[in-house]
Amino acid sequence: MREIALDTETTGLDPQQGHRIVEIGCVEMINHVRTGKVFHVYINPRRDIPEAAYAVHGLSSEFLSDKPTFDQIADEFMTFIDDARLVIHNAQFDMKFINWECQNIGKPVIPEDQILCTLMRARKEFPGSPASLDALCKRFNIDTSARTLHGALLDAELLADMYLELVGGLQVSMALSSNAGNQKAQQKMERKQRNVRYFPLKEEEQTAHAAFIEMLKDPLWKKISGGKNGD
Repeated sequence: MREIALDTETTGLDPQQGHRIVEIGCVEMINHVRTGKVFHVYINPRRDIPEAAYAVHGLSSEFLSDKPTFDQIADEFMTFIDDARLVIHNAQFDMKFINWECQNIGKPVIPEDQILCTLMRARKEFPGSPASLDALCKRFNIDTSARTLHGALLDAELLADMYLELVGGLQVSMALSSNAGNQKAQQKMERKQRNVRYFPLKEEEQTAHAAFIEMLKDPLWKKISGGKNGD
């Protein structure tokens, strides 16, 4: 199963108000294991960067001025994600921008059933608890010390690590648990297949046992069996 942890940075909150994507970061996972393969690009939004947005991600208009526009990186981006499941924190926000950009250049939008929103998943898993990416990384003891500013690739890497914990922990631990379960099942089968063994008492052992019983004063089983010894 191929999945892509994805994050974007933008100039603002709403593409319908003229805001655009300025950075995309993607991290590939296969069978819930990070492969080390990533896609990362800065994008020229062809507009100014508001101070509020610059304070979040630190990407200036000057820095982005010589970067490619979305239409120039769209094919490479689409090829990388292909039909993989896209794992996104607050997917509604990112997909609003990505699909807006796709529509503007005549590309098909990404279908909703290809998206997994970790924000919604976390709210179901931990109702009433903080569900931001920072809060979830803290919950799972994921190091965020390198995150002085938001960055699409860094946030996608943190998202990938958080997602793997959210769905049940690292694959290695799952494999170890599975192996342990298989060993227990095998041991149980082996116990079932053993032949029944009998250990008959010798005559002198039976005599010694009967003598011991006679030494007991008013044993309970005699009351229950009506005083018949041995019933």
